[in-house]
Amino acid sequence: MADINSANVGANGVAFIVSYEIACAIIAKACSSPQTTELNANIRAETLMKWVNIGTAETLGVIAVAAWIDPRHRSAIVAGGILSVIVTYAEYVHARNAGLANPGPATEQYQ
Repeated sequence: MADINSANVGANGVAFIVSYEIACAIIAKACSSPQTTELNANIRAETLMKWVNIGTAETLGVIAVAAWIDPRHRSAIVAGGILSVIVTYAEYVHARNAGLANPGPATEQYQ
């Protein structure tokens, strides 16, 4: 007979992965990619970072709701989501800073 408790422990890993991916998707949905941020930093850094911040706030809200709905997996949901927020936000900050420090040809032209 299968040990049900053993199966439940594995669910934390799934909850962590899902939470991590959802956080990445929400932030990406709200803004452009880090590559676009870097390439167009001179023109759009402020706007791009505004949307990174909005996406981050939305992500934190979704993580909080998911953790509230599923107390059994709360730790994994929070851990995956928070890790994703930290990593993704750092990627955008790095892209913005790199683009401003070393501007190359932008992918967008404004007149």
